[in-house]
Amino acid sequence: MERARIPAGGKKIVLAGNPNVGKSVFFNILTGSYVDVSNYPGTTLEMACGRYRGDVVIDTPGVYGISSYNEEEKITRDIVLSADIVINIVDAANLERDLFLTLQLMDMGVPAVVALNMVDEAIQRGFKINVSLLEKFLGVPVVPTVAVRNIGMNELKRKIYFARPGNIEPLLLKEVKKVSPPADRREALLILEGDAELSERYCLQPGKEREKIYRSRREMANRIVAQTVRETGKRENFAARLGRWMIIPVTGFPILLIALWLIYELIGVLLAGHIVQFTENVMKQAYEPAVRSLLGGIVPPGSVFDTVLAGRYGLLTATATYLIGLLLPLVLGIFLALSILEDTGYLPRIATLTDRVLAGMGLNGQAVIPFILGFGCVTMACISTRLLSSDRERRIAIFLLALGIPCSAQMAVNVAVIASMGFTYMLLFFLFLFTVLLGAGVVLGRLLPGGTTPLLIELPPLRLPIPQNIIKKASLKSYYFIKEALPLFAGGMLFMSLLDAAGLLQGLRSLLVPVTVGWLHLPAEIADIFIMGLIRKEFGAAAILSLNMSHLQNFVALITLTLTVPCIASTMVVFKERGVSEGLVIWIIVFSLAFFIGGVVARILEVFDMPGSLRAPVLAVLIIVALAGLVFAAGKLQGKNAG
Repeated sequence: MERARIPAGGKKIVLAGNPNVGKSVFFNILTGSYVDVSNYPGTTLEMACGRYRGDVVIDTPGVYGISSYNEEEKITRDIVLSADIVINIVDAANLERDLFLTLQLMDMGVPAVVALNMVDEAIQRGFKINVSLLEKFLGVPVVPTVAVRNIGMNELKRKIYFARPGNIEPLLLKEVKKVSPPADRREALLILEGDAELSERYCLQPGKEREKIYRSRREMANRIVAQTVRETGKRENFAARLGRWMIIPVTGFPILLIALWLIYELIGVLLAGHIVQFTENVMKQAYEPAVRSLLGGIVPPGSVFDTVLAGRYGLLTATATYLIGLLLPLVLGIFLALSILEDTGYLPRIATLTDRVLAGMGLNGQAVIPFILGFGCVTMACISTRLLSSDRERRIAIFLLALGIPCSAQMAVNVAVIASMGFTYMLLFFLFLFTVLLGAGVVLGRLLPGGTTPLLIELPPLRLPIPQNIIKKASLKSYYFIKEALPLFAGGMLFMSLLDAAGLLQGLRSLLVPVTVGWLHLPAEIADIFIMGLIRKEFGAAAILSLNMSHLQNFVALITLTLTVPCIASTMVVFKERGVSEGLVIWIIVFSLAFFIGGVVARILEVFDMPGSLRAPVLAVLIIVALAGLVFAAGKLQGKNAG
């Protein structure tokens, strides 16, 4: 890592392990409050770095093996290859699964110490582990721990510097030594296992021994478990039964609906509806007037500097209001919710439950989390796409979020506007949005290169989260997100305020007339609503009621506004997550699609310009037919991908 600077004489200590083994708890205990979080170079994956004594500790993504199968494994491979010491954290209750990675580390010859974590859960599940015998098989120190209760951590700290290379099968060692030109044993093993990137680096042909080595390693793990683990009588508790109910459709979906309702109440109601309203009011009624008053004695009111610094999009006013008043509470809330879902073990169960539903859109079950969160806040949902396994899936998810997922604030205003038009229009509105999202997902899944990543996910045992760990994790992630988002928001606001100061916003209204009047068949004043929607979409939606338009025009305006690019806060996050160039492409495509679809809807409504009591039901039937066609197409696509 570029930011993992090693002090003179210091060592690089790397934490490695399967997903959900408690690496973040170990990281927090070892590093305390000194933490540095950054994206790994060339990726969107966040990496955590900290200090332990005079050394650097690096956390790695949870992986089942070190190879180049996916982005997480490539990153872990590169970090382990340069490590001085590896702390391999394994789940004592799933030792047979975790030992594959452990044995691979032993074969690589990296100095290691094994933390046998969650031994309390292993005992509860009826497993007794002979630690001294396990240590003998592996050839490295093994320390039993319960990290969340700080049990065994002092012993682990003492044994870190007794880390040593583990045992390796003599025949495998002989094969590794044959790799030529001479390479480090770690690299030589991976080349033998067929790692294409490392082979290319040494101008070698990738080895063809992967299957043989992997099979032998798995058999070795089974033998070790057979001799070191004794079952004392397993008893299924309520948590195990609940975990099983969560992935069975007949019980899983009702449980998911309850969980979604709780998340919505936290993000969409408490935070977006009450906390954000309070913090925004404080910023707008106390902070912004104070800044303008202070600047009044320095900068002439109404000047360009005054507009840029304290105008409607001012760097000192609007930027601070958006980041602190709007974004910070939502960021903290979303990371809090995600941390709870992760630490309880419910997140992988949601992904498993919804996997087949999303497969036709080029996504797997993990994508349900960003979509759920989008109905609370699209900005936060875009951030949460980081949990998706491939860049292709992150691209599809962010595009769909930008296109047609209204946040809670906009949804509330949308419902208020549609309520005045009747229930049939409301039904038509939601059917139409769902059709557009499904259609866009199917098209993207078909057009973008690559395929849907299979959902290979471990279901950890359900457990109660530790409040201290959740709060610390959410706080750190929120702090670093705001820190990285600040320059993007400032740049966006500076651009808008320069347009405002130059009087170009009025020119934009005139430029939109051919689209708003000529294509959408709406009054020219609607342009103000679309421009307003670029800042906050609910402001634009609320302004629709102030125009004297027919139900047909109100519906077209609302559909178009909902499908246009998200608010400036979400737009800046899209740029941050996907890069400025790709973010701009997404922005232009979504903006163009919104107006194109809006014009098509206007013409369809005009064709079926029949009495109000008949128009909406007829259109609803047409959209249901179109929706059925899209579902059928998605099913065919899923079948093709599976084949």
